[in-house]
Amino acid sequence: MNLIIAKWTIEEYHRMIDAGILSDRQVELLKGEIVEMSPEGVPHAYSSGEAGDSLAKLLGDRAKVRHVKPISLPNNSEPEPDIVIVQPLGHEDREHYPYLENIFWLIEYANSSL
Repeated sequence: MNLIIAKWTIEEYHRMIDAGILSDRQVELLKGEIVEMSPEGVPHAYSSGEAGDSLAKLLGDRAKVRHVKPISLPNNSEPEPDIVIVQPLGHEDREHYPYLENIFWLIEYANSSL
């Protein structure tokens, strides 16, 4: 038996979120698949918080530091990296998450997996 996996677009994923279908789950969209996110442990939360705060102080107004916020990628993915350094967005860019071309640096902490 062949297993068929339904793939979702970012627009379909947003409609599910808006409809409340995913409201009780910690998920992200990766390559068109809705994937459950691992819970954040104390060391993970501490490390990402400290690093994000330090980067924000160093960068000042030159870039924006986002903590565990979605980014939109062209392969139907909307991951939520631990820290993302993005260019300051203008008012016209507030209708979507940062795109690849808006991202300077991305940090993802992992204890046991990539």
